[in-house]
Amino acid sequence: MQRNNAKLQAGDSRRNRYREILARMNKQTKAAACVGMTVFACLLLFGQDYSKPKASSEYNSKGQMQLPKDYRQWVYLTTGFDMNYNPTLSSMDHHMFDNVFVNPEAYQKFLETGTWPDKTVMVLEARMAEGKGSINQKGNYQGAVMAREVHVKDEAHFPGKWAFFAFGDEQTGTLVPTTADCYSCHSEHGAVDTTFVQFYPTLLSVAKDKGTLSAGYLKETAKGK
Repeated sequence: MQRNNAKLQAGDSRRNRYREILARMNKQTKAAACVGMTVFACLLLFGQDYSKPKASSEYNSKGQMQLPKDYRQWVYLTTGFDMNYNPTLSSMDHHMFDNVFVNPEAYQKFLETGTWPDKTVMVLEARMAEGKGSINQKGNYQGAVMAREVHVKDEAHFPGKWAFFAFGDEQTGTLVPTTADCYSCHSEHGAVDTTFVQFYPTLLSVAKDKGTLSAGYLKETAKGK
């Protein structure tokens, strides 16, 4: 019996050791798998090409543009108050704010180069300026959306590279004819690549450093000195 007990104890000891070895192997296998998955995920992440802006503009069969649904999650550039270059708008009986957003990929490229890449999309959102409301007794705050306009750079789609789309309060915008004043005004007065970077305080210094300010803008600013 003692011999048999000794054999049983020895067998139990070998089985316990075998279980310990298997447990360690399982832990090592799981750890290796986790490391492998992490490395694979990193390769996928860093393998993506973020150097070129993604196409943020979509057009239907009529040539109309779909308003980017997530534009308010894009990079905010500036807000203007009662700004216009159209004399007919100066007679409005109310105040307006306009907010400008740009797709993040184009913004990053501008920081690198000082100019806008192909597939740049800018959304101008016009909102009614409200006066007294809640605890506000002086000044203005933003109210409801009145209209939206998109300025898009799509070199393969438009002969002049840039185009304007008017949305109003709709989700589908109509192409503004190239004979409209906005095209010539942006071309003649835009600080960088037909855009009003002179009104985007965080980007004007970038354009100055990169030497990308337009000749027309430099001429205008020289006159004002």
